[in-house]
Amino acid sequence: MFMKKIPILTLLILSLLLSGMLLSCSGDGDGVDSIDDDNGTENIIPSNLTLFVDITGADANYFYGNGSGVVNFSASATNAARYGFKFDNEDEIESLSGNLEYTFTDEGINSHSVSVFAYSSTNNFISSYQEFTVYVYESGLQLVWSDEFNIEGAPNPSNWNYNTGAGGWGNNELQTYTDNSENVIVEEGVLKIIARADASVGYTSARIKSENLYEFTYGTIEVRAKLPAKQGTWPAIWLLGANFDQIGWPACGEIDIMEQTGWDKNKVLGTCHWSFNGNYAGYGLETSVSNASTSFKTYKLEWTEGGAIRIFVDNNEYFVMTTNSSMPFNEDFFIILNIAIGGNLGGDVDPSFTEDSMEIDYVRVYQ
Repeated sequence: MFMKKIPILTLLILSLLLSGMLLSCSGDGDGVDSIDDDNGTENIIPSNLTLFVDITGADANYFYGNGSGVVNFSASATNAARYGFKFDNEDEIESLSGNLEYTFTDEGINSHSVSVFAYSSTNNFISSYQEFTVYVYESGLQLVWSDEFNIEGAPNPSNWNYNTGAGGWGNNELQTYTDNSENVIVEEGVLKIIARADASVGYTSARIKSENLYEFTYGTIEVRAKLPAKQGTWPAIWLLGANFDQIGWPACGEIDIMEQTGWDKNKVLGTCHWSFNGNYAGYGLETSVSNASTSFKTYKLEWTEGGAIRIFVDNNEYFVMTTNSSMPFNEDFFIILNIAIGGNLGGDVDPSFTEDSMEIDYVRVYQ
């Protein structure tokens, strides 16, 4: 077999072309990420961009900060000469150091986003994106206590303890309250209170309370919750007077922010209980709530000194009661979250009942 001879000039040209291709794809050997543009000019490309978000005052109880709205951002990247920060839909803000303090002013607890850009000396850039939530004082109100249920497992023992046992709880209820994880647990950012059928005791559930851990007088409390759907379940979000052990019920007072009967899952009740001249007194109203068992609603109490008790669902007020000094609503109260089964407001339980739950996204107290 004979090989065709390739002219020496052709070999030289091919060699030069291959050498040029290899040189154009390599760095300059000094560790700087770079690429040549069409004109042969070196472009430096940043890399390894990191972003740290520090919400002022954020801790285990106040995940969204202390209400000042101040957030500190710190970005770093290899080969970066300057940085840019863009919040939500605002204009980009430049920072040479990569550090920036920014104050958010939208009142309440709101979600925001930040895009950070790392620019090289040749104006090439890379970017990163992050979402976060910030609390800003709301019309003079300050967030003074909250549980956001962001730590999985048992409810935070610094915030909650338990009522346990059976006995009807004064309302002919059927459940036995436990502190077992199958009845009360924090999962995926929500507290779950779970009522179950139990062959040994009939039904089990949970009732948690802030008694002796957090008690307060006056303020606004918001609870975002999704309610059970099964017949016979009686969920409640309520306050009980902290002097209950000394003077008993109803003298200590009770404020029911939300109760749902076992037979009508399209309504909720707001009620106050107390005693007058040694006799029971109470006042309550109800309102229609659609999809309370399939979507989260915000149940809110506004409790003011020498004024009124107001109850809302998703900021729609449906209950108001004027208070005075003869009533017990000028002392400390604590928070209770529970599901009862059957009883006075639970009624008949579905014979096929196995389990149902109340899910709570957060509990927040403002003053």
